[in-house]
Amino acid sequence: MVYGLARRELRPRVPLRPGEGEKHHLTSLEGLAALSLDALSSVAYGPEAIVLALVAAGTGALSATLPITLAITFLLAALVISYGQVIAVHPDGGGAYAVSKAELGPASSLLAAASLVVDYVLTVAVSLAAGADALASAFPVLAHDKLLVCLVGLALLTGVNLRGVTESARVLMLPTVLFIVAILGIVVLGLLRPHPAAVVGTAQSFPAHETLGLLLILKAFSSGCSALTGVEAIANAVPTFRTPRFKRAQRTELMLGALLGIMLVGLAVLIRRDRVAPRGGVTVLAQLTAGAYGTGWAYYATNIIVTLVLLLAANTSFGGLPVLMSLLARDHRLPHLFGLRAERPVYRYGVVALALMAALLLIAVNADTHRLIPLFAIGVFIGFTLSQLGLVRHWARQKPEGWKRRALINGTGALLTTLAGVILLTTKFLEGAWVVVIAVPLMMLLFARIQRYYTEVGKELGLGRIPGPPDRRTASLVIVPLGDVSKLARHAIGAALALGDEVVAVAVQADPDKTRALREAWERWDPGVRLDIIDSPHRSLVQPIVDYVQRVAHDGDGRQIAVLIPEVEPRHRRYEILQNQRGLLLATVLRSRTDVVVCMLPYRLRL
Repeated sequence: MVYGLARRELRPRVPLRPGEGEKHHLTSLEGLAALSLDALSSVAYGPEAIVLALVAAGTGALSATLPITLAITFLLAALVISYGQVIAVHPDGGGAYAVSKAELGPASSLLAAASLVVDYVLTVAVSLAAGADALASAFPVLAHDKLLVCLVGLALLTGVNLRGVTESARVLMLPTVLFIVAILGIVVLGLLRPHPAAVVGTAQSFPAHETLGLLLILKAFSSGCSALTGVEAIANAVPTFRTPRFKRAQRTELMLGALLGIMLVGLAVLIRRDRVAPRGGVTVLAQLTAGAYGTGWAYYATNIIVTLVLLLAANTSFGGLPVLMSLLARDHRLPHLFGLRAERPVYRYGVVALALMAALLLIAVNADTHRLIPLFAIGVFIGFTLSQLGLVRHWARQKPEGWKRRALINGTGALLTTLAGVILLTTKFLEGAWVVVIAVPLMMLLFARIQRYYTEVGKELGLGRIPGPPDRRTASLVIVPLGDVSKLARHAIGAALALGDEVVAVAVQADPDKTRALREAWERWDPGVRLDIIDSPHRSLVQPIVDYVQRVAHDGDGRQIAVLIPEVEPRHRRYEILQNQRGLLLATVLRSRTDVVVCMLPYRLRL
C-alpha cells in the first residue's frame, strides 16, 4: 500500500486496430435498429395480407382480422421465447442452422442453411420492392422507375454495410425510432378518435365469392404470418453484439417481440372497429394513418418514414446472412473466403454476395412485389420449425431443470410453424412458391458438394497427419525472363543470385538485329550469368518461355527450379494501365502448366 492506494499490476497496452474492441459491436438498441427493421416494418404489409385474404368473403369477414392477428401474436410470443433459448444455447450465432447442426444432423442443417439463405435474399428483394411501391404511391412519377429505385437503395445499403454493421446501426437508429413512434401514434390516436379523421383512396366493391370457412381463415393466417419474417435475425447475429452477447441479444429479441406484438394487435383493432377494406391507390396502413392523423403534414411524414423504413428493412439480411455464410465457410460448406473479415468486423464477401443475389432477383422480377411475396415466408418457416425441433431434442437429451416446460414451448411453436408453413406452401405453390421448392434442394446439393470437395482436398493434403521428411534437393536454378539490359535487369539478376545456386537469363526476340544488339550489350555488361535467347518468328513472348521452362524442368536432374519475373510498378495507380502486363500473364500460364516456383519481383518507379 502506498498513500492508501492498492498496488496495481502494470500490463502493456496493445493498440487496437480498426474494428477491434467493444465499441464496434452492437448495444441492444443498436441491435434493434440493425437487425429488427425487417420484422418491425412487416406491419406495413402483414395486416394488409390478412385483409386481402378475408375480403374474398366480403367486407363482413374483416371482423376475423383481430382473432387471426391474436393467433399470429401468440405464435410470435412462442417464437420470441424460443429464439431467446436458441441465443442462450448457441451464442455463436447461426440460429436455425446452428441448432440443426448440433441436434438434428447434417441433412437438417443443410436444409436450415439453404432455407435461411433463400429467406435472407428474398427479405432484401421484398423490402426494397415494397419500399419502391410505397414511394411510387406518394410520387406517381416514379411508378415506371421502381427497379432503378430498388437498385439505388441496394447500392446504398451495400456501401453502408461494407463499412461495418455498427455504422449501419447508427445510421438506422433515427429512422427506427421515428417509425416506432409513428406506428404507435397511429394506434393510440386512432383508438382515441371515435371515428377516422379522414378517408383516403378510391372505394372498391368486394362481392363475396367465398364463405368465411376454415380454409379461408387458414389462408389469411398463413398470409399474415409474413409479419413474422425477421424474428430469427437476432439469433443468427449474436456475435455482432457487445459482451455479454447472449444477454444483449435476448434483450433485443424481447424488445422486438413486444413492439411488434403491440403494433400488430393495435392495427388489427383499428381495422376491425373501422372496417378498413382495401381501397384504390393506397395501402391499408395509409388508410389507418389518415384515420389517425388526418391528411396533413403528419400523414405525408408518416408515409415517407414507412417508405424509408421498408427500404432500410433489408439491412436485417446484411446483418444476418454474412454471419451465417461465415459459419457455413467454417464448416467447409461454402468457399473459405466467406469466413474472412475485413479490418472492421464485416464479412465483406458475404455482404457483396447478398447484394449481387438480391440485385439479380430484383432484375428477374422487375421489382414486382406481388411476384416475390409468394416466395417470401416459406424459407423462414422451415428455419422456425427446425430450430424449435432441435431445441426439443436438446432439452430431451440434456434434461436440465424445467426442461419439460421448455420442450413444451418449443414443441408448440414447432407445431404452429409447421402448420403455417404447410398452409402457405399449398396455397401459394402455383403462385410462385414452387421456385423455393426447387431452389432449396439445389442449394443443399451445392453445400454438400463443396463440403465433399474440401474433405477430398484434406485427404490429399494429409491434413491432421504428420507428413514425412521434406525432399532434400542438392541444387537450384533460377530462370529470369528479361527483355533488355537495364536497371530492371540488374535488379532482377541481383535478386536471383541471392536466391539460387545457378541463374540463367532468358530473352525472346523476333528480329535478328535486336538479337545481335542484345548479345553485344550483355557481353559488355558481363553480369556473370548465362543468357539464352529464344528465337520467336511469330513474335510470341509467353509460349516460348513456357516451353523453355518445361524443357529445363524435364531435364533438371532433381534441381529446384524457380522463375523470377521482374515487374515494373508505377508509384501512382493511374499509370498501371500504361505498363506491360505480360509478366502477370506469364506467371498465370506457368502456374497452370508447370510445377516450378513462380516469383514476382517488383521494381517500383518514382513516377
